[in-house]
Amino acid sequence: MAVSSSSPAIIFAVTVLMVLTVSSVKLPFHPRDLLPLLPRQLSWPLLNSLNSAVDLLPTYIGAASIKNDAVEWKGACFYENKAWLELNNKSGSEFGGGTLHIKVDKAHSWTCMDIYVFVTPYRVTWDWYFISREHTMEFSEWEGKAEYEYVKQKGVSIFLMEAGMVGTLRALWDVFPLFTNTGWGENSNIAFLEKHMGANFYARPQPWVTNITTDEIHSGDMLAISKIRGRWGGFETLEKWVSGAYAGHTAVCLRDSDGKLWVGESGNENEKGEDVIAVLPWEEWWEFEQTKDDANPHIALLPLHPDYRARFNVTAAWEYARSMDGKPYGYHNLIFSWIDTISGNYPPPLDAHLVASVMTVWSKIQPDYAANMWNEALNKRLGTEGLDLPGVLVEVEKRGSSFDELLAVPEQDEWIYSDGKSTSCIAFILEMYKEGGLFDPVSSSIQVTEFTIKDAYMLKFFENNASRLPKWCNDNDDVKLPYCQILGKYRMELPDYNTMEPYPHMNEHCPSLPPKYHRPKNC
Repeated sequence: MAVSSSSPAIIFAVTVLMVLTVSSVKLPFHPRDLLPLLPRQLSWPLLNSLNSAVDLLPTYIGAASIKNDAVEWKGACFYENKAWLELNNKSGSEFGGGTLHIKVDKAHSWTCMDIYVFVTPYRVTWDWYFISREHTMEFSEWEGKAEYEYVKQKGVSIFLMEAGMVGTLRALWDVFPLFTNTGWGENSNIAFLEKHMGANFYARPQPWVTNITTDEIHSGDMLAISKIRGRWGGFETLEKWVSGAYAGHTAVCLRDSDGKLWVGESGNENEKGEDVIAVLPWEEWWEFEQTKDDANPHIALLPLHPDYRARFNVTAAWEYARSMDGKPYGYHNLIFSWIDTISGNYPPPLDAHLVASVMTVWSKIQPDYAANMWNEALNKRLGTEGLDLPGVLVEVEKRGSSFDELLAVPEQDEWIYSDGKSTSCIAFILEMYKEGGLFDPVSSSIQVTEFTIKDAYMLKFFENNASRLPKWCNDNDDVKLPYCQILGKYRMELPDYNTMEPYPHMNEHCPSLPPKYHRPKNC
């Protein structure tokens, strides 16, 4: 049941909590124990007043493994705890599942609770404990051989949420199905985007793939891609939700001096399973998307306007593309193109604290991944080197700043990371546009690493005359889009497509809250 923040009962509860917190009255419960049960908009400010930023992060307890003795620790509520893992095959599946045993005891008050998150690289789940006894967390089936081998070797990692996050975790529960590569997962992604963004999924008439003649595709034409199932589908759904973009991936077309058509893409998986920048022949890229991409891709071609095509320095674009070919995907600045403001980019229940919590969890599970995704970028913003996430938070507090202010510092295109310049899928394309002269005369004041995919397809660079679109563009659809959808069951929508001229410091301070994603002028 939703409770208004102006409810007399809530006001009374908060008043009592504040009074008891500063008093010396001895009670069988601690006022802080009740904070997770209050509405989030009330509990977080109070938790912030009682804790430092570091205290609000999940605490890594250890990994419950079949190889080790039971993990033992002191919790926020229960002072004597231990956990151990056993593998089993209650489901009768190929790799079976397991049972995580958690025994909690010696609570410091009658009403406290401990909240835990249990993590492998393949899943995140949670539970909370209120009663002294042995509890169990069942994993009915591992996600294939990879998770089974990981758990056998390293176990299940345990994090204690010392400040409490019941409401946030409950609100995030509908996120978990998004990443399953099933019909259920695809339907979950569609339902999530319809509910949280107001997106539409109107079926197109068949055939759902366009018979393309490539002679009408030119250098600089952009490919907007939307995936709606599996790992990438779930990731893109969350990316769309927080940024307001109606596509989750991009690529760009290039013709060489012999007229051969290529596709430049940041985020192409190589033979080692690494996501890298690649320049591929069109035929190879198009064949993969039609027959091998199991994320159910929807693809639209966004042709450049003839005036911008004439301005586009293809030689400079090729030079840049070749200089980046084979380099790692731009994980370093992936999330920072979305976060531009202190509070205007976090759709509830997200906020900077939850971002920090997710960072903390993955820093323990996959430390190399964490370094790629945010550690170096946070150090760049501070002018420091080598600080891990707790170290970053301590340094921020020393400077009298806050983590949400740090996240909003604009990314700089010239920053060099340990593996070179970092460009996400859209930053790679826009850097090519920048090198090719499309942002002139404001190019020197544009940081393309601050652009989301939505920011990119809003640029007024693309064709605005339907009669000049390729003959096969939207040929089988009675709804004529201003771009050419070439693959996908559902019609792709790109709100505000081709509407915004570039301006200095574009997209450095723009909010992006659903469902309307209102954008102030010249943000």
